[in-house]
Amino acid sequence: MTVLQGIASGLLVISSLVLIATILLQPGEKAGLGAIAGGAETFFGKNKARSFEGKLAMATKVSAGVFTLMALLLVLLAS
Repeated sequence: MTVLQGIASGLLVISSLVLIATILLQPGEKAGLGAIAGGAETFFGKNKARSFEGKLAMATKVSAGVFTLMALLLVLLAS
């Protein structure tokens, strides 16, 4: 195993753990009758990117991207 494969493997493990944690920490989507009437778009809905849920969503996207890139890199390095 080369040094680059070791670094990629380490990043793959770290990103997978972050991905699991961020997905498990996200609250469930509760779409009740308020979502039908448009009640879901409140003040907090408009500023969702700055909230804890918005930060979790961004961390999920970033860790999923890193996970995908490291998995592809490991496949290319193994061949």
